[in-house]
Amino acid sequence: MSDGWPEGSTDEEDATDDEPTTRRTPVVVVVEPETPGNVGTIARAMKNFGLDDLKLVDPPELAEDGEAYGFAGHAREDVLPNAEEVTLEEVTANYHTVGTTAITGEDDRSHERFPFKTPVELRESLETVDAPTAIVFGREGRGLNNDELSQLDEVCSIPAAADYPVLNLGQAATVVLYELRDLTVEETQLPDTAVTRAPEADVERFHEYFGSFLEATGQRTHRREKNALLMRRLLGRAHPTEREVHSLLGTIRKATTKLEHADYLAAKHDEPAYPRE
Repeated sequence: MSDGWPEGSTDEEDATDDEPTTRRTPVVVVVEPETPGNVGTIARAMKNFGLDDLKLVDPPELAEDGEAYGFAGHAREDVLPNAEEVTLEEVTANYHTVGTTAITGEDDRSHERFPFKTPVELRESLETVDAPTAIVFGREGRGLNNDELSQLDEVCSIPAAADYPVLNLGQAATVVLYELRDLTVEETQLPDTAVTRAPEADVERFHEYFGSFLEATGQRTHRREKNALLMRRLLGRAHPTEREVHSLLGTIRKATTKLEHADYLAAKHDEPAYPRE
């Protein structure tokens, strides 16, 4: 399974400004699909729009003489039989992730489903960024839950009528992949990549350090969780470079060390700790 993951370096020295960058085609991830036919439909849409890497989390059985292969068209020859079964944790550890949802938050009080991009806005964001990216679709009936969305870097939603905004899983995937076609269809003329996103291992390491920093500030658990999610969303939109992430890592690490040292000195000299909420 490890052969399917993107490679990346965690050493700043390995990245040079002179190395050419190549935009990587997104992979498609479907979490707990219930209907084999929808898996086949998604595989067909991938084939239509130049994608070939399909990953499935807890999929149903996909028999070669069954519904999935019947709906897949020519994708039955390569996309579908090469689909890889993975866990969501493996995906988040190795890719810049974009979760899809029909239900969105109306403002920034709903951090799991806001802010969100339309498929067009997502394409505009990704077309100047070099990063291993996974487009994550949820279940037919319930989609991705808040806990799963909280693990993902960005959120995408298809604009639809307010009285019936929920699309069929296969339809939703087809719409999103169609809008991303400029990233995947060879005939499309694309601008040069402007940004090479930091390796996901470095980004996740930053989130771990940021979590330690939040804990050192003495914030309540629910506030730390909210701020950690806000930071994940911020970096998800910003596409930081490797150098930027390394600089942030150093700053957060030093700030955390100073806070912990301040607590140590306060306890040693029987002084009150700095004000906390």
